[in-house]
Amino acid sequence: MVKKVLVTGGTVFVSRYIAEYYVSKGYDVYVLNRNTRKQSEGVTLIEADRHCLGDKLRNFCFDIVIDTAYSAKDVELLLDSLGNCKEYILISSSAVYPEYASQPFKENTEVAVNRFWGKYGTDKIEAENALLQRKPDAYIVRPPYLYGAMNNVYREAFVFDCALADRNFYLPKDGGMKLQFFHIRDLCKFIDILLERHPQQHIFNVGNKDLISIREWVELCYRVAGKTVRFQNVYKDIEQRNYFSFYDYEYCLDVSKQYELMPQTISLLEGLQDAFEWYVKNSNKVNKKPFVAYIDQNLI
Repeated sequence: MVKKVLVTGGTVFVSRYIAEYYVSKGYDVYVLNRNTRKQSEGVTLIEADRHCLGDKLRNFCFDIVIDTAYSAKDVELLLDSLGNCKEYILISSSAVYPEYASQPFKENTEVAVNRFWGKYGTDKIEAENALLQRKPDAYIVRPPYLYGAMNNVYREAFVFDCALADRNFYLPKDGGMKLQFFHIRDLCKFIDILLERHPQQHIFNVGNKDLISIREWVELCYRVAGKTVRFQNVYKDIEQRNYFSFYDYEYCLDVSKQYELMPQTISLLEGLQDAFEWYVKNSNKVNKKPFVAYIDQNLI
């Protein structure tokens, strides 16, 4: 029997990729959104604002709900509107962990406000709590920085732009700050494992076990673009996010529980190649920020 999947959103990065992934696997995929963007091929649209659902979902019976909810209200209204739902997976975030907690963050690390992520993180905490109160058998995944095809956030795309323009790259300090990534396809594969194996644990950190310095990450981005990077190190006391894709914040998730279930992940080189191939054909779909203008006006 073909499984029926509801993906909330379905038009931008994470939810769009998930929707298309499950279409490719032969699932009957429904997406819930306001129909303000082009829909993916193969999905069935339920056109609605998730904050004004009423009984629009009442007559559906979904085998799986994959939700990217941002708040407790998002979760509660969806659950109120749903008829029967067998499996529920919430895509949460590593932003739920406070920056001052002991690292690597474990799934049982106390969650609290993170000064870098602020309301985004605390809203995700409330969404998690609301879900588990109503549906304790649901699964919650907490990724670090997601990347790959369809990423509309100006992270690797910014570095690709610098590489394609043969620009020097303005690197924060010595470039030693480390980042943790997870490819969007690996996120989908881990969701598959949760649905197939139903582990007793219901909250999982997900991500690559190996961190990478921002210097090495930029070098890889230039490499997949066929370029060699020339660095200009920035030691000025200015906000890093004015000219670089990430906050001046280094953190690490303990992903050992994920690796027990899924021991293989896509290499960062392969993942960035995938991201680059998508970006060169879809650069207009990325929300670009004025990093280059800031660099030209303030750092050169």
